[in-house]
Amino acid sequence: MNSAIFFSFMTALLICMALVQPLRLLAGRFHIMLDQPGERKVHQSPIPKVGGIAFGVGAFASILWWAPKDEPTMGFLLGGAIILAFGLWDDRVNLNYRIKLLGQILAALAVATVGGIRFESIPFLPATELPMWIGIPVTVFFLVAASNAVNLSDGLDGLAGGLSFLTLCGIGYLAYLSDNQTVLLLTVPFLGGLLGFLRYNTYPARIFMGDSGSQLLGLIMGILAILLTDSTRGPYSPALALFLLGLPFLDTLGVAGQRLAEGRSPFTGDRKHFHHKLMKAGLSHYEAVTVIYTIQAGMVGLAFLLQWRSDTLVVPLYLILACTVLALFIAAGQGLIANPFPQTVRLRSNKWLSNILSGPWLCDVPIRFLAVVVPLFLIASVFLPASIPDDVRYISIALFGAVLFGLTILPKLAPYFVRGGLYIGSTFLLYASDASWMAARAPIPMTYHVLFGILAIMVLLCMRFDRQNRFQTTPLDYLMVCLAVIFPFLPEVSTDISSLGLFAAKLIVLFLSFELLMQEFSNRMRQLGLVSLWVLLGLAVRGWL
Repeated sequence: MNSAIFFSFMTALLICMALVQPLRLLAGRFHIMLDQPGERKVHQSPIPKVGGIAFGVGAFASILWWAPKDEPTMGFLLGGAIILAFGLWDDRVNLNYRIKLLGQILAALAVATVGGIRFESIPFLPATELPMWIGIPVTVFFLVAASNAVNLSDGLDGLAGGLSFLTLCGIGYLAYLSDNQTVLLLTVPFLGGLLGFLRYNTYPARIFMGDSGSQLLGLIMGILAILLTDSTRGPYSPALALFLLGLPFLDTLGVAGQRLAEGRSPFTGDRKHFHHKLMKAGLSHYEAVTVIYTIQAGMVGLAFLLQWRSDTLVVPLYLILACTVLALFIAAGQGLIANPFPQTVRLRSNKWLSNILSGPWLCDVPIRFLAVVVPLFLIASVFLPASIPDDVRYISIALFGAVLFGLTILPKLAPYFVRGGLYIGSTFLLYASDASWMAARAPIPMTYHVLFGILAIMVLLCMRFDRQNRFQTTPLDYLMVCLAVIFPFLPEVSTDISSLGLFAAKLIVLFLSFELLMQEFSNRMRQLGLVSLWVLLGLAVRGWL
């Protein structure tokens, strides 16, 4: 089961990353699906709205390959395909809101009827089964609300994707604790697809998810919340869904209430969302996204802490939290929350730190260390695996040919081939060699962990103190580091899953190392390509031995 979870994640991640660049180039080339700057937009140039296609296709393909083909899965995929299609149509021609709503209702009805996914109980009355004529309308309303909540929260680079990533992490962890394999195998592919997308969507974004992506995420999170928390299917109360979906619901409620109080339609666009209010209070784009991530993480954490509590505690606590967040929402909009760090103070602080920490030992040594140690580690690791699975061997042979073709025939596209070879080859290599490193005699296993710790420190130093700002840290980077550090130590995580969390942390370190090296040594792409070819050839040869 663990291997299915891992490969479903990697399948969606790699498909999404493979699709992003071609879709981005096509959108720019034919001037289609571009988000134009406007009064309510924070970007200043057209941005392709193709991210939803990339992570949606990646996740759907992974689910079709790895998840069970039962009734809920088919309903999940059908509903997702319908809303993705309507979203693409909307991104292309800017649909009327009535047609948008029609697409959302059709998708929700497909989920409820074809997949049999609907609310069958309500808070405070878990033993009372809802009749179908009530359950289906309530489910449709909930799923349409979830779709619109995420869609409306997509106002800053990396915001909707990061919020959805946190929610899906919470859903996946609770599904793991309750041994809900269906929810787990539907959640993990979207985590992989989102991670591949967010690398291009964090500030400053190079692509947007568009309405297709945001509505799809809202729908699938609503479906997963129903599958996870309906008391007739599992141990959790439906009230937990309020915490899991978190801030997008509160933001939508607050904006709609404020518009109605001002005598305007709740569907009118404006700059009244929570992220707009935070930026009005003086926070930068980067800081606003980080604050919202923190609030959402807190709400998902509360869902975990309250998983076994009664509805008499969960519902009132949510109402208290909702009132608190909405009070801050209104206060920020009225300018009652002052910026705690004036711009002049921040500038002086940054200049002081820059003077102290701009020495060559922080700017040059880390990248030189990575340039030496990472290739040597990959070269040495090829000799360690005791066995290579047949499917890994065949894929490695195909990728070896593809990378060699790119380096020799298409030199202008060589970076894409090299990046793909390094990402996929290192994933296979680490998967095959990790156990060999850990099974070696002491002190090799400890040295192995210390090495990755040092690599992680060097990566962070490179990103923080790069003189040319070629690789800027984003809220996503900190989110990934926190998740990688916290996940292996979560309560009730088995040894196998904990090891999988450490494995994911090592992969993140390697992937960031590759990005840094490819940007620092862009004129030495052939040498990096040789490392990629060595890894892929080594995997292929070791598979025959």
